[in-house]
Amino acid sequence: MRLKEIRKLVESTGDPAFAVDGLGLIVAWNSAAAALFGVTAGETVGKPCSQIIQGADECGLVCSNVCTVLPAARKRRPVSNFDLQIETRQGRKWCNVSVLIARERESTSPYCIHIVRPTDIPKRLELLMRDFIVTETGLPPKSARRLGSLRRIPTGEAELTKRQGEILRLLVKGATTASIAVELHISRTTVNNHVQQILRKLNAHTRLEAIRRAERAGSI
Repeated sequence: MRLKEIRKLVESTGDPAFAVDGLGLIVAWNSAAAALFGVTAGETVGKPCSQIIQGADECGLVCSNVCTVLPAARKRRPVSNFDLQIETRQGRKWCNVSVLIARERESTSPYCIHIVRPTDIPKRLELLMRDFIVTETGLPPKSARRLGSLRRIPTGEAELTKRQGEILRLLVKGATTASIAVELHISRTTVNNHVQQILRKLNAHTRLEAIRRAERAGSI
């Protein structure tokens, strides 16, 4: 599809919608999106999606230069709809986001069309219900999520390599850099390099934060 056609497609829906290019820059923004976010197309087109949306899933900040949607799109891997808390003109609200991947003939990178549907009240009720179940029954949070209608979240789309997954699971068990190096027969430097990649992919600053985000996303 040509960019002109993508823009027409974004304008054709009554739901808030926008499109980003392979670099995460906004290239289309419809009137419904302008009404929801309180900013016009002129104020958004050409700017990073993360700067405008300022979204966060249940695991923390996800709208950043480390985006889980774009890598999936480049590999032509469908992205399931997900819940995201975003900055709207009425404050931060939960919304459900669907992503359509469209390839432009003259570009090697795909465009991602995002369709946003406000779901603030149902989402907040879901979170309250889950907290109640955990508090009253002692059920682990991971198990409680499976009982609810929790949708996929962007953090769950983070692609860790097999080795990074092994290291993350060892970190969960409390393993140190030295013990991981011994168990996997690799150097400490290699372990630390993998840990840094894990932190980057999960948009985490510490090992503990990475573990918590992976657990909440159901990745481990």
